Amino acid sequence: MYGADTAAIYDQQHRARGKDYEGEARYVAEQILARFPGARSLLDVACGTGGHYEPFRAYFGTIEGVDLSEPMLRIARAAHPGAVFHRGDMRDFDLGRTFDAVTCLFASIAYVASQAELRRALERFAAHVVPGGVVAVEPWWFPETFLDDSVSRAIVEGEGRTIARVTHTVRDGDASRMEAHYLVAEPGVGVRHFTETHRAMLFTREQYEDAFVRAGLKPEYLAGTQSGRGLFVGVREAL
Repeated sequence: MYGADTAAIYDQQHRARGKDYEGEARYVAEQILARFPGARSLLDVACGTGGHYEPFRAYFGTIEGVDLSEPMLRIARAAHPGAVFHRGDMRDFDLGRTFDAVTCLFASIAYVASQAELRRALERFAAHVVPGGVVAVEPWWFPETFLDDSVSRAIVEGEGRTIARVTHTVRDGDASRMEAHYLVAEPGVGVRHFTETHRAMLFTREQYEDAFVRAGLKPEYLAGTQSGRGLFVGVREAL
């Protein structure tokens, strides 16, 4: 779960490294509307700072978000006054209502710790979508596409600060483990250093599809997305 240090620089460093919230939202919305042309409401699970909120408004009249990180939600609420963002865990949340579509993007689904937890998350997504509605999930890498022992680096300048980010990612059993180090320099504040460790499950395509089917969703896997990881799209079976 992201803390306050990361939340404060999250959007700045990801946008500077090429994350295209608008393009991602457009592609996902097109896939949803192709399967459910009447979709008007959307729930974004693991919404983070709400980067997809405004782009999704071009396609859906009602948008809400769910995230486990309170620091990320504080930024989302400040950026989008009047929007509804809930604090909740994707494995057990219950908002007491349904939506025409549910999304879980940026490989957030891989933060669950097992195949059983993956199934529980998909069950919760399906429980929040109307019959005939759509669930869209962006996976993390599959075991065969994951690049082991990889290093990345980035330096971002703007908004009165400089951010340096260096990561090392390795295979850790049936998951990947990424260690990230940040240096953030700001006038009047100085230089701060903090680290994060992220463990993300390397589920197979078949494991994702199994979780969709068990949740009552008919899955399709779409390759060729901007991230290179693809997108799973599932339609909830009509009653």
